[in-house]
Amino acid sequence: MRFFYNRITIVLVIILSPFLVTAQTSTNGSNANAIATAVPFLTISPDSRSGALGDAGVAISPDVNANYWNPSKLAFIESDNSFSLSYSPWLRNLVPDISLSYLSYAHKLDDRNAIGLSLRYFNIGTIALTDGNGNSLGNFTPSEFSIDGSFARKFGENFSLGLTLRYIHSNLSNGSASTPNQGEKAGNAVAADVSAYYKNPTQEFGTDALFAFGVDISNIGTKISYSDNGPSYFLPTNLKAGIANTWYIDNANDVTFALDINKLLVPTNAGSDVSVPAGIFQSFSDAPLSTEFHEIYYSAGLEYTYDKALALRAGYFYQSPSEGGRNYLTLGVGVKYQEFGFDFAYLAASQANSPLANTLRFTLSANFGGTK
Repeated sequence: MRFFYNRITIVLVIILSPFLVTAQTSTNGSNANAIATAVPFLTISPDSRSGALGDAGVAISPDVNANYWNPSKLAFIESDNSFSLSYSPWLRNLVPDISLSYLSYAHKLDDRNAIGLSLRYFNIGTIALTDGNGNSLGNFTPSEFSIDGSFARKFGENFSLGLTLRYIHSNLSNGSASTPNQGEKAGNAVAADVSAYYKNPTQEFGTDALFAFGVDISNIGTKISYSDNGPSYFLPTNLKAGIANTWYIDNANDVTFALDINKLLVPTNAGSDVSVPAGIFQSFSDAPLSTEFHEIYYSAGLEYTYDKALALRAGYFYQSPSEGGRNYLTLGVGVKYQEFGFDFAYLAASQANSPLANTLRFTLSANFGGTK
């Protein structure tokens, strides 16, 4: 018997975006021109601080959400224990019940070593199933999640390295939408990240300053498959590199400028049947040079902090229209009271019909247990 979803077409596109190279919108908001990978939810910025900085975060000052941006920074966090919970309604211009939740924890082992744990959960909403005669088959909620464990260590006073291991689970179908004997199933994969962070206290324009550089290669892992005999798909292996420069104007005021660049390390041809290592190297040379440059996307942000208690943020994200077309302005604010913090971010897409327009992010955080 043939089954179908009685939701609007865009939901099918969102759910099946890992399989459809010609999809109109992926779960991370990219259009049909973007390089297609499985589990694109792994590329969505989860927290409000970086979300307000145009999705720049690889080199900004360390906090617990370094678990996502650059785990090597965890070696420089100040508190013994840090906790963060983030939530974002997602693609609300298209569908009312999609969301991303992110839970992050960091613990300092000693002055040089730290560990981190995080959980990311992507809820794709509830879908009512019917058969060909319109009879109800119940509801199904496709979802995806990842669980991370990280270790970071200082080497000297200003440099650190990090390693992350990740388990990924992607359940996009309960089997009722497939033809018999296809063996459709949830996808599972494992991956690793490697990262580095360097900071340099200095003097600039007659005031104290801090220059920082970070790099993170994420989601280096197995391909993922959604059927027993079907094809396997690349994870969104990604290279992030960035700088952040902070000027300490006086004891109460400081300003940070951050700039990140990103490039997916997967073949331009999503259907390429090569190994993961070969795909990473192929990603730098499998298209004309001009196209390779278009595959790089940019995040820039500015953060003003007063007395370490109030932060105002703004940023811009740019991706070439020929390679995904995500372009948006971000704004945000952060407040801190004693050991607790609240951050908020707002995304204002430059295209009026963008599925990302008016996206909100909320983050609650806390530090406890003293400092090492």
